[in-house]
Amino acid sequence: MRFRHKAAALAATLALPLAGLVGLASPAQAATSATATFAKTSDWGTGFGGSWTVKNTGTTPLSSWTVEWDFPSGTKVTSAWDATVTNSADHWTAKNVGWNGTLAPGASVSFGFNGSGPGSPSNCKLNGGSCDGTSVPGDAAPSAPGTPTASNVTDTSVKLSWAAATDDKGVKNYDVLRDGAKVATVTGTTYTDTGLTKGTAYSYSVKARDTADQTGPASGSVKVTTTGGGDGGNPGTGDEVKMGYFTNWGVYGRNYHVKNLVTSGSAAKITHINYAFGNVQGGKCTIGDSYADYDKAYTADQSVDGVADTWDQPLRGNFNQLRKLKAKYPNIKILYSFGGWTWSGGFPDAVKNPAAFAKSCHDLVEDPRWADVFDGIDLDWEYPNACGLSCDETSAPNAFSSMMKAMRAEFGQDYLITAAVTADGSDGGKIEAADYGEASKYINWYNVMTYDFFGAWAKNGPTAPHSPLTAYDGIPQQGFNTADAMAKFKARGVPAGKLLIGIGFYGRGWTGVTQAAPGGTATGPATGTYEAGIEDYKVLKTSCPATGTIAGTAYAHCGSNWWSYDTPATIKSKMDWAEQQGLGGAFFWEFSGDTTNGELVSAIDSGLK
Repeated sequence: MRFRHKAAALAATLALPLAGLVGLASPAQAATSATATFAKTSDWGTGFGGSWTVKNTGTTPLSSWTVEWDFPSGTKVTSAWDATVTNSADHWTAKNVGWNGTLAPGASVSFGFNGSGPGSPSNCKLNGGSCDGTSVPGDAAPSAPGTPTASNVTDTSVKLSWAAATDDKGVKNYDVLRDGAKVATVTGTTYTDTGLTKGTAYSYSVKARDTADQTGPASGSVKVTTTGGGDGGNPGTGDEVKMGYFTNWGVYGRNYHVKNLVTSGSAAKITHINYAFGNVQGGKCTIGDSYADYDKAYTADQSVDGVADTWDQPLRGNFNQLRKLKAKYPNIKILYSFGGWTWSGGFPDAVKNPAAFAKSCHDLVEDPRWADVFDGIDLDWEYPNACGLSCDETSAPNAFSSMMKAMRAEFGQDYLITAAVTADGSDGGKIEAADYGEASKYINWYNVMTYDFFGAWAKNGPTAPHSPLTAYDGIPQQGFNTADAMAKFKARGVPAGKLLIGIGFYGRGWTGVTQAAPGGTATGPATGTYEAGIEDYKVLKTSCPATGTIAGTAYAHCGSNWWSYDTPATIKSKMDWAEQQGLGGAFFWEFSGDTTNGELVSAIDSGLK
C-alpha cells in the first residue's frame, strides 16, 4: 500500500513532551481529608498509560486539588487529559481543570496520561500533604483479578470464573464487563451471563472493588462465541469476506470518521474492517497514533450513535467509535493492522524473537480498555526477505511463517489472524522470497495487494493500469497482474479460499501524456489532492471519467493527464473472476476514497454473492 502516510502533524503536536511548560504552583490547602492513588493502566513497551484518582475522604467539600510526584530520570508524561500537567525536571504537578476541582465528601475524580520510560511515580503529595491523607501508608486500590475463563457455553449463556483480586483492606465485590459495559456486580468469583444471542462473539473482563469503594484495574479479557451460529465470516466456508481498511490518519485532513461508514451505507455491506495502523518498533507492536486511536473527543453529531464523548469516559477516539459501530452492526469483525508501507521496517527486528513479538501484540490488541473492539490482528509486512520502503536483509525465508506460527500460538484458534502480502507474481519476485505456503497454515486469509503494479514512480511511463486483472500485450512487467499473483500463491500451497483479491479505491496517473491508449510516454506524475500521481476515485469519476478498459481496469485520458482506476463496472468483473477462482472474498484500500454513498463498496457487495 504504497501511499500510506503517518498520522498528521496535529497528532504529533499533541504527543510532544510537556517538559517545556511552566513549573509548580503553591498547594491549595492541606491534604488531611483527601487521598490520591496511582494505577498503571497499560504498558506497550516504549510507553505506558497511567491514571491518578483523587478522593475527598473528609466531611466538607474540596474546592481544588494539586497532585505532585517525582519520576526517575528518563520517565516523563507525553500527553495528559482531565488535568493540567506541568513539570520542573523530574518533578511533576497535576492541577484540576475548571470543571473537576470541586469534590463533595466521598466523591472522587480521575485524570490520565500517557508516559514514556520505565519508571513509576514516587514522593506523592496532594495539596501539599501526604497522598494517603495521613502520615502512614493509606488504602491502595485492589489488584486486577485473574483473566476470566469461560465454560458451559450455550446458544444464549456462558459461565465465567476468575482468580480473586487482592487488597490490603479486602475485596468487597466484582464488576463483570461484557464488551466494555458492566452487566453485573457479584461478591464471588463466578458469574453466568444469560440472554445472549446465538453464534455471537462477546468479550468479558472483571474489575474488583474494595471496602473503601476503590475500583482496581480490569483483568485481561476472554473472548467467547455462543453456539448455534455460523462460522464468523471465515473464508472457505461459504461466507465471503468483504473487508475494507480504515486509516487512523483519515480523521485529520480527509475528515473521514467511523460515522461515515454508516452515512455512506458501507457498514451494512461489509464483513470486516482492518484498522490501520499500529507501529512495529523495538521488537514490539506499539500504538500508531494515540490521539486518533483512543483520545480524540467526538461531539454528538460526529458520533456513530449520536452521543457525545464526555471528559471522564475511559475510552474515546476511533476505538470507541468502532465499539459503537459494532453495537450497531454486530456482524462486523474488526482487526488491528500493524506495519504498512511506512512502518514495516520494524518487522525484521521483531521476528528475531517471534514469541516475544506475538505476546507484545496480544498485550496491546487485548488491552482491557479496548479488547472488546478487536476480533483479530493483521500483519502488514512490506516485505519479508525483500525490499519495500526499506529492505529486509537479515530475515530468512522462513521468518514470516515463524512469525505467523507464534501469533497463532499466542492468540489461540478462535482469533482472526491475517496478513497483507505482495502481489509480485514475476519469476524470482517477492512471492518467492518468503514461505507464504507454510505460513498459510496459521492464518485465516491473505490480503493480496493486487494494485500499485504500475505508477508514476516511473515518471516517463509507459502508462499502464495500476491494477490489471490479467496480462495484456505490452504490459511493462510480466507477472505484475492479479491472475499471475494468485496462481503463484496457489502453486506454493496457499488454498484459494485463503486468498482475497485487493481493490484500490483510487487511481494512479501521469501528466504530459498525448496517447489515449495505455503504453504512452509521460513527463511526470499527475497532480493529486494529497500526493502527486494518486487521486481518490470519488474525485476522478467526475474530474477525469473513464475512456476505456484494459485488462479488467478502467483508464482515462483527459487533457494531458492519464489515469487508471477501478469503477463499479470493473469491480463487478473482478468479483466475478474471484468467485470463479474460488477466492475467499475481497478487500480494499481504503474507505475514504469512495463516494459519499459508497458506490464502490456496493459494487463489491453485489459482486460477491
